[in-house]
Amino acid sequence: MSAFVTASRVDTGQDPLPVVGDDGFFGVRFESIGGLGAHLAGRILAEACVLRQGFNGAHFSSYGSEKKGTPVKSFVRICPGDREVRTSSPIESPQVIAVFHEALVGSLDVAAGLPATGTLIMNSRKAPDEIRDLLGLHSGTVAVVDALGISLEEKTRINTAMLGAVARACPFLDAEAVKEQISQSLSARYASLVEANLRTFDRGYSELRSVTWPAAPGDPGRPVQRAAPAFGYLDATIGGAILDAGNSIRKNLSTSRQGFLPDYDPATCVHCGICDIVCPDLCFAWSHDAGSEPAVRLLGIDYHYCKGCLKCVDACPTGSLSEIREEDGWAEEHRVPLFTWLETKKGAA
Repeated sequence: MSAFVTASRVDTGQDPLPVVGDDGFFGVRFESIGGLGAHLAGRILAEACVLRQGFNGAHFSSYGSEKKGTPVKSFVRICPGDREVRTSSPIESPQVIAVFHEALVGSLDVAAGLPATGTLIMNSRKAPDEIRDLLGLHSGTVAVVDALGISLEEKTRINTAMLGAVARACPFLDAEAVKEQISQSLSARYASLVEANLRTFDRGYSELRSVTWPAAPGDPGRPVQRAAPAFGYLDATIGGAILDAGNSIRKNLSTSRQGFLPDYDPATCVHCGICDIVCPDLCFAWSHDAGSEPAVRLLGIDYHYCKGCLKCVDACPTGSLSEIREEDGWAEEHRVPLFTWLETKKGAA
């Protein structure tokens, strides 16, 4: 599923863009998950360029079931005002990639198609060189901004902080024009949030940290990735039968989390089971060994299946579950596996 917006305003005769791709457009791609506001951020960026800076542009987003926590890509094409936008294909080699959710690195090549001179912006507290090593980049600009931390302090979402970072990374963008568009877009329904979002934008702009590594001669950048069909007409199963049964045991939901986790304190837990009742993904691990203790005891949480909805925190009557901001490696360190036989099988493999 996708949403598409395009607009035109022809009133500039020169190309003010510092660099464009092979197709003649300056491309921006937002890599995110549902719920972080990447689609709105892309729309605001495109409208600011078209309506307030005299560019032509197009914006559209690609997403699946519109479910919170599922992958989302948002694309913005920008070109001079005297040129028309006649394509709505995904932007495979953008000049700027903004990654809203660091955990996506574990499941997607978020830097796919980034040119050797491109810029990648990551919502992270890591240093740019750490992100560079994590993604295996050799050249280009890597920038980081703690968009989640900013949004928590300002009580907003991270999308306006990421917009500020993108505006800082693209010198041709007028930050004031983007802020005016933010005000106009939010004032109709969320007037009380406009000032907080403008502060979030300013902080994303000013707190961006970046490092540039020169491109080596002949470095083409990160290769473009295109999804290939699982089967072709020569090797499709008879009748289109699905041979692999679908299940969620091997599904890791960590990329669905938006930066928060429930922390379990066994000292205050009364093992009432309310958390398990409200958990949509059944990620609580229980003991069923009868002995001197009651037969059923809560052992902990399997964070592979926790998408950070925090319904358990709201429902816990004793405060044994509390909301914390997720740190690197914390979930793995505190995870209690639900299926121990599966862990043994992984170790053997």
